Amino acid sequence: MSVKLRLRRIGRKKIPVYSIVAADERKARDGRYIEDLGRYYPLREPAEVRLDEERALYWLDNGAQPSDTVRSILYRRGLLLQNHLKQKGEPADKVEEQVEEFRQRMAEQGDDLKMAVQPRGADALEKERERAEELDEEARLRAQATPLSVVQEEAADDSGAAPDTGEAEEDTGDDSADEESDDE
Repeated sequence: MSVKLRLRRIGRKKIPVYSIVAADERKARDGRYIEDLGRYYPLREPAEVRLDEERALYWLDNGAQPSDTVRSILYRRGLLLQNHLKQKGEPADKVEEQVEEFRQRMAEQGDDLKMAVQPRGADALEKERERAEELDEEARLRAQATPLSVVQEEAADDSGAAPDTGEAEEDTGDDSADEESDDE
């Protein structure tokens, strides 16, 4: 039985999530597998990989062949280098040292890659966001500087009525309430 390390799709429609598995190469993509080694979330930024590195190395030692995508994941983690150095017969401390150096180089390259692959509209979007913040701040300052009486006068001018200052009383034309108080 030849074993392959490959991806098994477990995500929803248009939201792929993959399980990294060790499976018989004759089985279907989403079929039966021998062992689940981790998860791969390609839509997260940056793509997230959770992997049981010990078990992946175990399967590589036993001759499992990784698919192209899994090979790329294992390479970026330094597991292919670690497996190669172990098979070559290097001492464990030297293997760990070289793998650590490799991981540091990959981290530096990853940072450079993130800087180089920014969305094209990021600058325009940032400028638009800053402009909107400036306009909000300007409107807030204008609202604080304008006294309440000016705002009421402007509102009254718009409605066509005089501003209500509270000094004028309404005359209803009904003097019966005044007469009743006089009778008593």
